[in-house]
Amino acid sequence: MEPLLSLTYVSSATTLFDGAQLLEQLESWRPRNHRRGLTGMLLYSGGNIIQALEGPPSEVEATFETICADPRHRGVIELLREPVTERSFPDWSMGFRDVGPVDVERPDGFNPFLQERDAVPGLPAASAYRLLTLFKKSMR
Repeated sequence: MEPLLSLTYVSSATTLFDGAQLLEQLESWRPRNHRRGLTGMLLYSGGNIIQALEGPPSEVEATFETICADPRHRGVIELLREPVTERSFPDWSMGFRDVGPVDVERPDGFNPFLQERDAVPGLPAASAYRLLTLFKKSMR
C-alpha cells in the first residue's frame, strides 16, 4: 500500500463566499482532487476555513503549496502533518454554515458535519477529525 500524508490547516478567506460560490468551488475541486488521488474535508463558516487533505505525499504537498499562494486565503496555519495508513475521509466533502438556502439543499459532496450537534456517522476519530470537531465547537 502506498504511503499517505494527512495535512490539516486553517486560514481566513480574503472575501466571504456565499452558498452558490462554495458549490461552484466544490464542483471544480472534487474532480481535480479525485484525479490527484486526494480526499479530505473542508469546513467553511463566516470566512473561517479548516481543511484536512489526505493522499499521496507529493500531491498533498503540491496542493498545500498552491493553497498557501492562493490570494483567496490569508493567515494559512498548518495544524497537523502526519503519515497515515488509511484515509479518514474516503470521499471528498465540504461542510459550510451560514451561507443561506444552500444549507437545506444538501448537494452532492456536501457534508452535514457543521449542522449536526453530535458526531456525523461514518467519520473517524483520527487526529484530523478531532481538529475539525474543535473548529465546529469553536465557531460563533
